[in-house]
Amino acid sequence: MMNMGGPATVPETGDFLSRLFHDGDLIPLPFQSTLAPLIARRRTPKIEAQYAAIGGGSPILKWTRTQGEGMVKLLDELSPDTAPHKAYVAFRYANPLTETCLDEMKRDGVERAIAFTQYPQYSCSTTGSSFNEMWKQSVEFGKGKAAESGKEFQWSVIDRWGTHPGFIDAVARNIEDSLNTYPAEARDKVVLLFSAHSLPMSVVNRGDPYPAEVGASVSAIMARLGNRNPYRLVWQSQVGPSAWLGPQTSDAIKGYAKKGHNDLLLVPVAFTSDHIETLFELDQEYLEEAKELGMTGVKRAASLNDSPYFIRAIADIAAAHLKSGQTVSPQLMLRCPNCTNDKCGKAKSWLKSFEETAVAPAQA
Repeated sequence: MMNMGGPATVPETGDFLSRLFHDGDLIPLPFQSTLAPLIARRRTPKIEAQYAAIGGGSPILKWTRTQGEGMVKLLDELSPDTAPHKAYVAFRYANPLTETCLDEMKRDGVERAIAFTQYPQYSCSTTGSSFNEMWKQSVEFGKGKAAESGKEFQWSVIDRWGTHPGFIDAVARNIEDSLNTYPAEARDKVVLLFSAHSLPMSVVNRGDPYPAEVGASVSAIMARLGNRNPYRLVWQSQVGPSAWLGPQTSDAIKGYAKKGHNDLLLVPVAFTSDHIETLFELDQEYLEEAKELGMTGVKRAASLNDSPYFIRAIADIAAAHLKSGQTVSPQLMLRCPNCTNDKCGKAKSWLKSFEETAVAPAQA
C-alpha cells in the first residue's frame, strides 16, 4: 500500500520534509540538491507547529494499517486461491519507507506482490514517484540474491482507481452524511467544493493525467449524488512562488463569501485518510478563514479512514486485479508527451518486464 506518508511524531518532521523537497518528481526545483535542504530547514518549524496542532503527528499510518487489515480479511474470502494475503505499507517520505517495506517482505518470504497505490488518481509526482522509488530501491541498490535484476518478488501493479464504483460510493456516502447536518430546505443548495492536492503547472503542462483523473472522480461522485448540488473542483497545498493548478481552495472560499454564499461543504477527493492536509489545512486553516469571513455554514465531509464501504472497495479492486492476471495497465505504460525523466521510463520498463514471468490469473 503505497502513499506519501507523514511524520508519526513532531521530531520526525524535518526528515520528512527533507525527503519531500529532494524529490524532483513531486516538487521540481532548480539546483534541487542545494535548494531542497534549505527549504526543508526553513519550513520545519512551521510544519512542526501544524503537526503539534493536530495531535503531535500524522495518523496516516494508523489509518493505512486499519484499511489494509480490513482489506486482506475480505480478500481472503474474495480470492481464496491466492490466500493468505498480507498488507504492507510503503511510504515515500516517512517511515515505513519503501526500502523498509521491501526488507520486511523479504523476511516474510514473500514471492508474489502487488504495488497498490493509495492515490486514487494517478500523477507522475505521486504514484509515479512511488513506483520510481520502488524500482530504484529494488534495482539500483539491490535486494538479496536477485540484486542484479531487482526481481526478488514477482510484481504487478494497481496504478489508479479514481472512478471505481466502490470508491465513488464511499465518498458519496460521506457527503450525504454531511449534507444531512444542514436544514432540509438548504441541503440541495450547499456548494460542494471538491478539494485535491494541487500540482505545479510545469507538471500539468508536461502532460500529467492527474487533473483529468480527479475531474473524472468528481463527475462520477456527482452522478452518484444525482447532480443535486452545485459544485466546483478546487486545489490545495500549493508550495512556493511558481504557478500551480488553481483555483486554490482558500481563494475559492473567499470568492464565494464575496458572492454571498454561506453554505459550503469541503470534500477531500484525492486523499483516502486523514492527515495534515485534512486535519490542519482544511479543518483549521480554511474553516477558520470561513468563520472570519462571517460564513457559518462551511463544513468538511469526513475522510474515508475506517469506512467499511471504502475498505470493501479496495478489497474488490485487489481481487479483480488478481483475477485479471494483468501485470501493468496500458495507461501506466504511456509516458507523458513531454516527459524527460529517465527514471520514469526505466521504472515502467522494469515493471513491464514482470509480464514474462506473470502468474496465472486467480480463479476467484
